Amino acid sequence: MTDRPGLPMLINRNFSLLWAAQAISQTGDFVFDTTLTLWVGTVLLDGRTYAPAAVSGLLATVAVATLLVAPLAGVHVDRWDRRRTMLASDLIRAAVIGAVAALAILPAHTLPAGVTVALVHLAVFLNAGVSQFFNPARFALTGEIVAEEQRAEAAGIGQSTQAIASILGPTLAGPLLYTAGLRWALILDTASFLLSYLLVRAIRPPAATTTTPSGPADFRKELMAGLRMTAGNTVVRAVLVVIVIVTIGSQALHVVNVFFVTGNLHADPQWYGTFYMALGLGMLGGAVLATPLGRRLGHRRVFSLGLAVTGLLLVGYSRATGLAAGLAVLVAVGVAMAVLNAALAPMLVEAVPPGYLGRVFSVLNPVQRLAGIIGTGLAGWLASTVPQDFHATLGGLRFGRVDGILTLSGLLIALGGLYAIRSLRHEVRACGPRTGTTPPCAPAPAAEAPAAPRGRAL
Repeated sequence: MTDRPGLPMLINRNFSLLWAAQAISQTGDFVFDTTLTLWVGTVLLDGRTYAPAAVSGLLATVAVATLLVAPLAGVHVDRWDRRRTMLASDLIRAAVIGAVAALAILPAHTLPAGVTVALVHLAVFLNAGVSQFFNPARFALTGEIVAEEQRAEAAGIGQSTQAIASILGPTLAGPLLYTAGLRWALILDTASFLLSYLLVRAIRPPAATTTTPSGPADFRKELMAGLRMTAGNTVVRAVLVVIVIVTIGSQALHVVNVFFVTGNLHADPQWYGTFYMALGLGMLGGAVLATPLGRRLGHRRVFSLGLAVTGLLLVGYSRATGLAAGLAVLVAVGVAMAVLNAALAPMLVEAVPPGYLGRVFSVLNPVQRLAGIIGTGLAGWLASTVPQDFHATLGGLRFGRVDGILTLSGLLIALGGLYAIRSLRHEVRACGPRTGTTPPCAPAPAAEAPAAPRGRAL
């Protein structure tokens, strides 16, 4: 389908619609999660001793849904029509959130608080589970509707959109809850998914290339094929290892940053949220740089160097002693994170056959979630067991408890970057397990490699 001249477009008509759906859907996800967290912790269970446990349970519910549903969702996404999968996902999420809105309309104390909390956890589980179908379907559909030479630009746009949604969603949640009330906040959130549905419905992708096998035997076979792809594909395997290393390392920032801001940077607690805003602003700037860097250096090189730079910048952040310096370094960290994240999708699309994208995406996502849980627990354990007055000197530098943990975190991320540089130095074509229909995974012959790295894909 040709685009109509005169209309403002992002790459093409189909991608413009998909981008708008992504922006609305992801903002809705952030609004939903933040609204329920605030409502459960500050309204429904205000003053009750088990309120923190209920709030942490919401976060754990999202993690459990991701770990349980994502691998299964990946198989179905590769079987099903991606556009229809997204349409069904939006309708189901609208229904789930609409049901919670209906629950909020009931008079106060109609249901016991414990029952209400249980129903909210169920809704969060369903919403997070359905998102495991929507997200890989969107990822794969982007590869179908965007030309190869424009996929780096599409990835940059997607990265900036996610950054904006991560800032805008939580920012909207509080005012919506405390001014309009829970019911209207959830009604508006329901409407956002219905609007996303209408936008996705207007997309006209090329003819589907995926098959639709059926039966439990086929399902198990396809699931195992996806796992073999993850283990056997050079790029996917390297990305999987890097995700584990980097996610474990990066969780330290989330766990100890509040203590770093107030203790090491000597700032008031009210500045804490500003640091994440600085990170988000940096990600917006990095999304702008991602496309030209990917085209000039190649996505594998940008991804690897971006990891190393992110780790070194985090080490630099751990050495900051003032508010302005800390904010400036976090902006730079956000730039590096956005650049490497934008390079990830094109790199995977280059290396993975289209029929495997959903399954590969749905392996990477729960692994990242599990690594996040491990990293959070490890950072929390270190911060709780190392004495508060701990001090050590190494190479003339003095380290305390919190900045020492951040330094270790940055070095771990930089180590992941070095591993990526070594593992991704060869060009790899789209390949898969040895099935007779998909070429096995191997580096491209040197004679076929381009004279200079070129940016390709999503």
